[in-house]
Amino acid sequence: MTRYKILVEYDGTNLIGWQKQLEGLSVQECLEKSLNAFTHQNIEVLAAGRTDAGVHATAQVAHFDLDTKMELFRLREAFNAHLRDMKAPVSVLDIEPVSNDFHARFSAKGRGYVYKILNRRARPVLLENRVWWVPFPLDVDLMREGTKYLLGHHDFSAFRGAGCQALSPVKTLDRLDIIQNGDEIDFIVEAKSFIYHQVRNMVGTLKMVGDKHFAPEDVKRILESKKRSEAGVTAPASGLYLNKVVY
Repeated sequence: MTRYKILVEYDGTNLIGWQKQLEGLSVQECLEKSLNAFTHQNIEVLAAGRTDAGVHATAQVAHFDLDTKMELFRLREAFNAHLRDMKAPVSVLDIEPVSNDFHARFSAKGRGYVYKILNRRARPVLLENRVWWVPFPLDVDLMREGTKYLLGHHDFSAFRGAGCQALSPVKTLDRLDIIQNGDEIDFIVEAKSFIYHQVRNMVGTLKMVGDKHFAPEDVKRILESKKRSEAGVTAPASGLYLNKVVY
């Protein structure tokens, strides 16, 4: 029995997220159907993070166990051939054998996301469903000032989505940078782990700093309130990408 680690890219627009559910197509289901089609085995594929419906990934990591030996190139090609046949918006970028104690989720030491806002008057065409379109000006400097209150070890209850199953809202935010490139504003966010909707709720709040609904120092007040009702809107899933898993 060999354990394999895979690097996966997907467009989450028409997917219900990573995890299999009773209705709708998930990333996990796409990968397992592809794998089972050429191995003729029922094999479970486990991921580093359970991304939500509509969320994308450029570097999701997952693992599975296979008792049939295959050359790595052929294994990746078989995976992707069946994904193409299924017309699944999912692709396996890389594959490698790992030790049997490796676990995509529990072995991870850190995760990174990028959230993309398109800040221009004209609606997106090529980037539709891949950014949050904000058609009125945002003050990036004000948003950057607001980020300093979120960095570090905090109770993030104010940014916790309803239905969160995490045992604790206390997390350590290692990085929150805002990079502007023309009309695109990218939020680079890194931590060991996140609570449900944390990134999208933080971005939604910072966007409201950028449009001057909140002042930068309001972020501190919101964080300390520990009340979701005090924070800003939940940013749409379309702008969020899982882009890093660190082991």
